[in-house]
Order: sequence, then structure tokens, then C-alpha cells
Amino acid sequence: MKTFAFALTCIATAGAAATAPAWAQTKWDLPSGYGANTFQVQTLKAFADEVDAATAGKLKITVHAGASLFKANEIKRAVQSAQTQIGEFILSGAGNEHPLFGLDSVPFLATSYAESKKLSDVSRPALERLLAAQGLKLLYTVPWPPQGLYSIKPVVSTRDLKGTKMRAYNPATSRIAESVGALPVTIQLAELPAALATGGVDNFLTSSASGVDSRLYEQAKYFYDVNAWLPRNALVVNQKAFDALERPAQDAVVKAATAAEKRGWVVSEQKDGEYMKELAAKGMKVDLASDGLKRELKLIGERMTADWLRSAGDDGKGIIDAFHR
Repeated sequence: MKTFAFALTCIATAGAAATAPAWAQTKWDLPSGYGANTFQVQTLKAFADEVDAATAGKLKITVHAGASLFKANEIKRAVQSAQTQIGEFILSGAGNEHPLFGLDSVPFLATSYAESKKLSDVSRPALERLLAAQGLKLLYTVPWPPQGLYSIKPVVSTRDLKGTKMRAYNPATSRIAESVGALPVTIQLAELPAALATGGVDNFLTSSASGVDSRLYEQAKYFYDVNAWLPRNALVVNQKAFDALERPAQDAVVKAATAAEKRGWVVSEQKDGEYMKELAAKGMKVDLASDGLKRELKLIGERMTADWLRSAGDDGKGIIDAFHR
């Protein structure tokens, strides 16, 4: 009987080995504060699909859009604290942590895609070191289209913004609101349509993409193309979670991230032109010149650049010098 039982045990063990996968599947959750229809989230989904294909399903990344897993301003901390393995956040939203996070949102420092890419390239080594010190690995950054000014009422100069409620989503937008005499109101993008509908905000700086994707044109009827800056979203992974992957999976993640970044920059610029046309088609008054408003905002930007340089010290000066070369 013992021999028979031993034989049955061997058969069962062999059968389990034959049906079990050769590796254990790893699952990651990837939260984003932006809607599923945005090009930023579509870029995330394409990245996740490429990782899935490259690892033959060994690494499954599930994208959670629309702040459904964490609020936008909670995602970076969630990845740092390993509440989730990977996540996307807007760099400037962490501007109070360190000046480098707010670099791409210094008004009128980099106002085109070419300038934004140069600024991204010269600052990337420092950004990678900063994130690494926080236990995070930078995978990619992708910019939103240039920030324009949306308003429920016409704006001829910054005087028209005095006393209004201006949406803020990072330290830079809070500072701009205060500089023009407006009241900064912290509102994440997912909450902005409701705030507009209830009178919680009068104007705000955001991209053409956000205006279309979040249907902001339904309440804000004026758009001023001031090209203030191009804020970037960053995809980061918890370093320990990344290190726990087998080397082929690590390589697949890095390769897919490189491809996603390249694709994201191209799509962002392409979409900007399409979104601008759609805003006008939806009944918004789109002012492409806004020369007087630009001049006034640029003066604010010059003061904010000087302030940023003072706070960022020698490292910041080195980045700005490299950018201007």
C-alpha cells in the first residue's frame, strides 16, 4: 500500500508540474488622474499592452484612469510608499517638494515643443537622480499641449482676472493667480467640469487637450492661446518593484517606455492642432494672438523664473544655462 500511495503522489506531482506555468505572473496597477479618452492615458495603455506582449503575459499592467484608484495628487506618494507599483503624475504637481519638479511649468521659459524637448533633455539626469533618491525610477515623460487661458468671460488684460476664482493645480498656477489678483482654487482636472457648472471657478490655464477631453467648452466660452508652458506627465515605477522583476521583464518595461515617450511627444503635438480646431467648432471664441495678454503674463513669468533660479541654486542655474545654449 505504501508503494501504491507513493506512486500516486508522484503521479499527482508530475501532473501539477505539467499544468503549472513555468513562471509566476506579476500584476501591477497603474493609476492615472486623467480620463480614459485622453492621449496621455491612451499612451499608458499602449505601453501596458507592449509590456504584456513582450513578456508573453508574464507582467500584466492594469491602467486605472480618471483618478479611480488614487486622486491625481496622491499618485506619486502611492508609488513611493508601494501602495501601487507604478503610476503617472504631472511633474509640476510636486513642485512644492523640490524646484526641479516645477521646472517645466515656469511660465514662458519653454513655450514650444522644440523648447520643451530641449528643457526635458537637459534636466533629465537631475530629475532621474531626484526621483531615484525617493525610491522611484523614471520611465518616461510626455508633455501636454501648451497651456492656454480659458474663461467664462472675455479677458483683454490681466486686470480682467482680478477678483475672479482661478483654478490652480500646481504651485505655478497658484502663484500666477495671486499675481493677477485672483483667488487660486485647487481643483484637479477630473473635478473641473463640475466646478465650472457650479460656479466654483471662473478661469484657468490648461491645454487644448483638456478642453476637448473634459468638454470644458460647455461652460468656458473663451480660449486665449498664450502658450504659457508645456507641463509634462511622468510615468514612474517603484524601484523595489522594478528590481523584483526578472531581467527580461525589466528590459521589456524600459523598451516599451522608450517607445511610449517617443510616440507620446509626436501625438501631443499632432493633437494640439486638432484640439484647437475642435474648440472653435464647439463654439468657443479662440484668440490665437492674445499679444497684450501674453506680454503681461510674460512679465509674471520672468519674475517666476528668477524666483525659481534662486530656489534651485547652482544645479538649477546649470540646467537653465544648458537650455539657453
